[in-house]
Amino acid sequence: MSKLYIVPTPVGNLEDMTMRAVRVLQEVDCILAEDTRTSGILLKHYGIRTRMQSHHKFNEHQTVDAVVERLAAGETIALISDAGTPAISDPGFLLVRACRRAGVEVECLPGATAFVPALVDSGLPCDRFVFEGFLPQKKGRATRLNELATERRTMIFYEAPFRLVKTLEQMAAVFGADRQVSVSREISKIHEETLCGTFTELLARYAEKEPRGECVIIVEGTSLAEGKPRKNIKEKQQKIETTFKNKRL
Repeated sequence: MSKLYIVPTPVGNLEDMTMRAVRVLQEVDCILAEDTRTSGILLKHYGIRTRMQSHHKFNEHQTVDAVVERLAAGETIALISDAGTPAISDPGFLLVRACRRAGVEVECLPGATAFVPALVDSGLPCDRFVFEGFLPQKKGRATRLNELATERRTMIFYEAPFRLVKTLEQMAAVFGADRQVSVSREISKIHEETLCGTFTELLARYAEKEPRGECVIIVEGTSLAEGKPRKNIKEKQQKIETTFKNKRL
């Protein structure tokens, strides 16, 4: 019977792959991979010889209909990303939605994702949280942060290492430099690290040593006393940037 399997893959340590995920990838007719070269390392490690096909953010709009047709015709297909669970800040949503609309069965396996261990490691409340993923890189970035200024739940963000300091500076200007924050990087890898403290404290740490590896930022939600959007954000951010640039010098 045809089915689309959403299969999580390790975010770092290859041993985080589940036995069920390995079996599914061995049994399906085809694996849709974000990057066949990256996924090829994982498949070789587990002796999986199933053929792969590229499916990434640059071609998914063009390939979704053809994949759904193949599924409807009887194929079983697995979707994987480079790391973690597909559709979580990775390609996958468009295909799952198209399958649901076409009446094609979809099954998502439980497994690795970066934000769950980062959230638990942070020591911040994890009974209620909001996942924001990557912020807009330019247009809409300041607007989105300002909208979150009154968010009372713990907030989760993804960020690239070369943008981390800039993002923390912008967040400090909006949320307040004394807000509690956690940054986890290289999750499940040899150099895994989680730093916790205020924005001021973490920025001071990164002024001494630049971060490496993909990062997950966990930000404390606002208290009732803080629950008002901050004004003059640009001016506050400039002051914060100047402070930490001077420290780097």
